[in-house]
Amino acid sequence: MVTLKTKEEIDKIRKAGAILAKVAKVIIARAEEGVTLKSLDQLAQELIQKAGGRPAFLGYRPYGAKKPYPCSICASVNEIIVHGIPASYKLVSGDILKLDFGVIYDGYYADAAWTVGIGNIDPEARKLINATEKSLYAGIKEAKPGNTLGDIGWAIKNCVSKFGFSVVEGLTGHGIGKELHEDPSVFNNGQKGKGMELSEGLVLAIEPMVSAGTSKTLILKDDSFATADGSLSAHFEHTVAITVRGPEILTLI
Repeated sequence: MVTLKTKEEIDKIRKAGAILAKVAKVIIARAEEGVTLKSLDQLAQELIQKAGGRPAFLGYRPYGAKKPYPCSICASVNEIIVHGIPASYKLVSGDILKLDFGVIYDGYYADAAWTVGIGNIDPEARKLINATEKSLYAGIKEAKPGNTLGDIGWAIKNCVSKFGFSVVEGLTGHGIGKELHEDPSVFNNGQKGKGMELSEGLVLAIEPMVSAGTSKTLILKDDSFATADGSLSAHFEHTVAITVRGPEILTLI
């Protein structure tokens, strides 16, 4: 069921988003050659808790997952698209790292993700990161009253296609607020004017996930998702409130 948020509820999500953005800025700056994913996760947990929030992912069990998620952030490298577990892996030059953060504050959730190139990355990888980030903002631009979910998906897919890349299948954005994942699903492809009409008070986590190769995915043993052909992937996400003035990004760094 889709629920519209009051101004007071959006303010609480905004506060969760502010914590998330502050922590993300630090973690992104620390993501460099020789750093372990586990150390980034530990630091993120410490910073979230110090700021008065709670890691939204820690202990969360999404639909279809075999077990609760064991960490505070998702850290997905190269062909891993999302839900990568931050373990002992040390980052090396050329890696493409997706960092996905969730924060709970005063009972409300915010969710966001960024993709970071480590050291000297390939020009095609840089192009992929740029295309994915641009597609996020193309989708956000359509998140306003009177538009539809299809408008968001169309804008994302159209932007990605212009760069020659693929939106991955089966992975979507979502509503957010009192729960990490709420209705509606926010597809990264769609048709203009189709789907649910967007209304003031709707809060969405919009998150294009893009592959340099195939749109097909594999679910790995640890519940992470990877490109089926091993190609590089990128992921960007913001929590966005739909207001009478247009979209408001609640997780902006």
